[in-house]
Amino acid sequence: MKDLIMIAAIGKNYELGKDNQLLWYLPSDLKFFKEKTLNKYIVMGHNTFKSFPKPLPKRTHVVITTKDIDLGNNIIVLHSVEETLKYLKHIDDDVYVIGGASIYRQFLNYADKMYLTEIEENFKDADVYFPKFNHDEWESEVLKVDEENNLKYKHLLYKKKKR
Repeated sequence: MKDLIMIAAIGKNYELGKDNQLLWYLPSDLKFFKEKTLNKYIVMGHNTFKSFPKPLPKRTHVVITTKDIDLGNNIIVLHSVEETLKYLKHIDDDVYVIGGASIYRQFLNYADKMYLTEIEENFKDADVYFPKFNHDEWESEVLKVDEENNLKYKHLLYKKKKR
């Protein structure tokens, strides 16, 4: 694996979602997500996988679950972070972690980069959150500042500082 990259859209208080759905509708952010993850491996938990109407096209899905289930053709089911890292070690490309909250939390210490869309709003009823992280351990670069559907947001690239 080249880089392990987390990608998410979060609110001011790290809000991610409610009832297994995204909180905000930002078509340009969905386009950004697609551009980054197309033709890549995407790692997610079972609930995130279930939130899609169908598997995302032109991506290799890796679903982490404790359940022993078959999710269909071309869906790789693994059972732990350790098993997933071992499996991805031989992939000669970037790998994206796309959620949900528990998966982000478990992979945070392994991530090399994060693409975070930081939305300048609070969502009081959120029920899942991105893990709080130590900003001192990351270099950040603002890639874009924008507004859509009356929501101001920034695309940021965080790179883990070398120790």
